[in-house]
Amino acid sequence: MTNFIKNFWKDEEGATAIEYGLIAGLIAVAIIATVTTLGGQLDSIFQSISDKLPKKGTGGTGGTGTGTTG
Repeated sequence: MTNFIKNFWKDEEGATAIEYGLIAGLIAVAIIATVTTLGGQLDSIFQSISDKLPKKGTGGTGGTGTGTTG
């Protein structure tokens, strides 16, 4: 029984798995923080681009202007 406890105490395989799990968790937190921060900025960029595009039916450039397809 004492040998089992000594071997269990010296076994580092579980510790390595926990370390990898912690590293993966930290990477996930960093990715989420980055996406959250950039998400708002990207939304405003795409919104400004969308605002500059001509709206359907306002007589913008291109197309035939007849409102028909084909």
